[in-house]
Amino acid sequence: MPFNSVNTNTGAMVALQNLNSTNTDLQTTQARINTGKRVASAKDNGAIWAIAQNQRATSNSLNAVKESLQRGQSTVDVAISAGETISELLLQMKEKALAASDSTLDANSRTALNDDFGSLRDQITKAVENAVFNGANMVQSGGATVEALANADASSVITVAAQDLSLGGIGLTTGSSIGTQSTASAMIGTLNTAITNVSSKLSKLGTGSKSLQSHLNFVMKLQDTLDAGVGNLVDADLAKESARLQALQTKQQLGIQALSIANQSSSILLGLFR
Repeated sequence: MPFNSVNTNTGAMVALQNLNSTNTDLQTTQARINTGKRVASAKDNGAIWAIAQNQRATSNSLNAVKESLQRGQSTVDVAISAGETISELLLQMKEKALAASDSTLDANSRTALNDDFGSLRDQITKAVENAVFNGANMVQSGGATVEALANADASSVITVAAQDLSLGGIGLTTGSSIGTQSTASAMIGTLNTAITNVSSKLSKLGTGSKSLQSHLNFVMKLQDTLDAGVGNLVDADLAKESARLQALQTKQQLGIQALSIANQSSSILLGLFR
């Protein structure tokens, strides 16, 4: 049965406990609003925080995967640009060879055509030598094969093989010429083969570039999905927390008033001795 005491104020003790509980809840809500996170550290929810950290690690690792894919794609695209230039040069060389195969040409015209042919041939070598990105050249003899990261633990790669577009790689030599009617006629067949070879190698490079872009798109979507998943795990519902903040602030004020009333009970006992 309740009794009155100046030594033990049970009402004040209960009111203080309730106020402390409200203040704790209020601090938690304010922290969620300040950080925007429901689980900001391991002490908030150890299991959820650990899961979120693992997913963050995977998402961060995918940044390196994206960079590798983009770097690989740029290397392949530079090689494709060089290959397209070489293909155009071969078409022009074939045109010169066809013109030089005319047996009615005079010596001066044949010499001019051969000079143009040699200049175009040398441009192929220059295009191959300058097809470099990040120190890698895919179209020179013994060129670099691209191996781009495909996943977050580096256990898989996407490979795009090098394609030799040097003169030797497409069936020409540094001495290829159309100086005579017979050599010009023979060169037409050689150039047809070279054009076919270059087209085939360009097709392989194009397929490789498309593969890298497709996987890059997938990795970007995967990273977005992982980030959204982490958000679902740890982010706070700010609308809900805002409403909770208002309720707790009101509850805090009422708790202070309740404690004040409970503390006045001892003073009321003085009336018994008047």
